[in-house]
Amino acid sequence: MERLDKVLANLGVGSRKEVKAMVKKGLVMVDGTAARDSGMQVDPEKAVLEVDGKVLSYRKYIYLMMNKPDGVVSATFDNYDETVIDLLDEEHRVFEPFPVGRLDKDTVGLLIITNDGEMNHRLISPKWHVDKVYYAEIDKPVTEEDVSEFREGVLLDDGYKCMSAKLEILSADEDGSRVHVTIQEGKFHQVKRMFKSVGKEVVYLKRLSFGPLSLDEELPEGEYRELREEEIELLKSV
Repeated sequence: MERLDKVLANLGVGSRKEVKAMVKKGLVMVDGTAARDSGMQVDPEKAVLEVDGKVLSYRKYIYLMMNKPDGVVSATFDNYDETVIDLLDEEHRVFEPFPVGRLDKDTVGLLIITNDGEMNHRLISPKWHVDKVYYAEIDKPVTEEDVSEFREGVLLDDGYKCMSAKLEILSADEDGSRVHVTIQEGKFHQVKRMFKSVGKEVVYLKRLSFGPLSLDEELPEGEYRELREEEIELLKSV
């Protein structure tokens, strides 16, 4: 059971204050009866909700794909920096969503945002072996020796040995390299620390895919959209 005003706010009807005003005007019906209290408890999955004669379809979860921009932190709140949640419209913020895993402040690309805790757990837990693919630009030539070390498991600066990772060299010369990296973990600054362990520095990093979901190439940095039904099913099948 949930408060009526919260349910209606989650449906994008308006703020809780606006919902309260609608209830006072008699515009809100619950199971065919005019609601008298915006704080009344309702079962959103069973109750028939109407606002100004329009029957509403309730949804519990939202699933968003964002092309995260540089300079924004992957968090729900931050005292100093703009967060990915700050980039959302109010109609999505009311669901109190959170980013699935994290991208560093200066890393761009695919970020999944949802309020589905069970999906979040499955996608970020290493035991489910969900691939995360990154495009990276490196300051030095990446070698086959690096490829082998990534495959065997890089030892990070804190002594942690990473799971096997796939390193694919797209191009490499004295000016630097362009690579694809596939990992199944999400340690703090992991990709950057992996390259640091082999004496190289990541100068640009972009996440291209998360499990079966790839970044929408038509989505500009800083923009987001709701996942399509088939995309949600793909993530639920992980």
